[in-house]
Amino acid sequence: MTELAISRRRLLQGAAGAAVGGGAFGLAATRALAAAPKVLDVTTRTIEVNGRAAKVYALLDAAGKRGFTFVQGEPFYVRLENRLKASTLIHWHGLTPPSQQDGVPVLSQAPIRGGGSYVYDFRLTESGTYWMHSHDGLDQTQKLMSAPLIIRSPQDVKRDEQEVVVMLNDFTFKDPMEILARLQGREQAGKAGGGAKSAAMGGMNMGSMNMSSTSSKDMGSMNMSSTKAGTTGGMAGMPGMAQMDVNDIDFDAYLANERTLADPEVVPVEPGGRVRLRLINGADSTNFFIDLGALEGELISVDGHPIVPVRGRVFPAAMAQRLDVRLRLPSGGGAFPVLARREGDVEQTGIVLATKGAKIGRIRDKAAKKSGIVGLELEQKLRPADPLPPRRADRTLEAVLGGDMKKYVWTINGEVYGKNKPLMVGLGERVEIAIKNVTAMSHPMHLHGTVFQVVAINGRRFNGARRDTVMVPPKDTVTFAFEADNFGRWAFHCHNGYHMEAGMMTSVDYAGA
Repeated sequence: MTELAISRRRLLQGAAGAAVGGGAFGLAATRALAAAPKVLDVTTRTIEVNGRAAKVYALLDAAGKRGFTFVQGEPFYVRLENRLKASTLIHWHGLTPPSQQDGVPVLSQAPIRGGGSYVYDFRLTESGTYWMHSHDGLDQTQKLMSAPLIIRSPQDVKRDEQEVVVMLNDFTFKDPMEILARLQGREQAGKAGGGAKSAAMGGMNMGSMNMSSTSSKDMGSMNMSSTKAGTTGGMAGMPGMAQMDVNDIDFDAYLANERTLADPEVVPVEPGGRVRLRLINGADSTNFFIDLGALEGELISVDGHPIVPVRGRVFPAAMAQRLDVRLRLPSGGGAFPVLARREGDVEQTGIVLATKGAKIGRIRDKAAKKSGIVGLELEQKLRPADPLPPRRADRTLEAVLGGDMKKYVWTINGEVYGKNKPLMVGLGERVEIAIKNVTAMSHPMHLHGTVFQVVAINGRRFNGARRDTVMVPPKDTVTFAFEADNFGRWAFHCHNGYHMEAGMMTSVDYAGA
């Protein structure tokens, strides 16, 4: 499909959007005619992982840098150039574009064919730490078709602090679809080349499991037996609990800015300087704990939205979530590892902040002991700096997360994507969605095109953080609220890529869209 044809369709869709409240898109498109768009190339490159060459994807700007940085208020006027032979489509995670520019096949636009391009044009109204990634197949995201997308506020630009962006990924040399086939029992053990843990939970119906809810603090001390590729056995549960699974897959590497701890990125910093870490969990199937080591920091923002600061040294980061942490380095300088520890296991990755002349020692890629489990302990403490105005919900919906571990099929309200019934909302409504997890695994749930606020956990109401992705642990219910002010059809799914590929996705559709 040619750029001309796509651009013509884009303008027609923009006109339709303006008719239902999307007029800002039309204004941005008119303004943008006088300027050239920024170019984002979808291409391939080769990196080194554990001493081996790995051919991966890349999202690069005109200077060959991974990702983009904007200033709040600027137009997101970008021409996506697909330089691959295969089709692709990129989602702007956490942004609120017009629905037809959200980058989800079928729901928003057709995939961009190899050699084709597409021009995106909308206004960046919010600042924060966001990211971009393919929404056109697990094989693309697992091969690093993702990149940071940073929108700095005018205050950020003036602030006297160094910004350090850290993007985390899990990585496999194997074919992700073969790993999924093995998880689903469609490949014999060993045939897929390893990577997937055997489904030791047999044919358990996860919707009927008698499993009590536990906090991350409680679960941090659980005796979990990690199983390696090709062996049987799940994660051992607590007495009286059914077995629970934490990590489906043992990856070949865990990356921070595409590097392992065998050769970590060393970021030069100043003694006594202020640093803002912008941390992005871009992993497909791994939750992390961010460990600041000798440093103490303030968590100041989650998913791009400011919170009342929370001080600490360790913070959980579920798949697709972002954390902004502000640090003050010691005046004496030194080398300061910032590590991301894999949930429920010993693997870790990270970067090093180092002042001039600091001695940097070797950092092992395995910790001395297993980390805990990412739960809701921190989530219950977070308070937004910019909460939604008080208002009763006009509509309350339920999303029940279910599945079958033996078949490795994951559902929302009893159906896999393609057979799903959309969650319907009306333009202008205050909507609440209660996400009830009846499975034995946690699910990081992401709603496109919308900033929501967590308003209840297991029925206890509170003013929680504003987000776009929230973790829902086993047997817990998390409720969020949002203003239905972005007309269209929006993907709503688990951001564990293997769970989404296996069916855990639906959509939130506005009446008339």
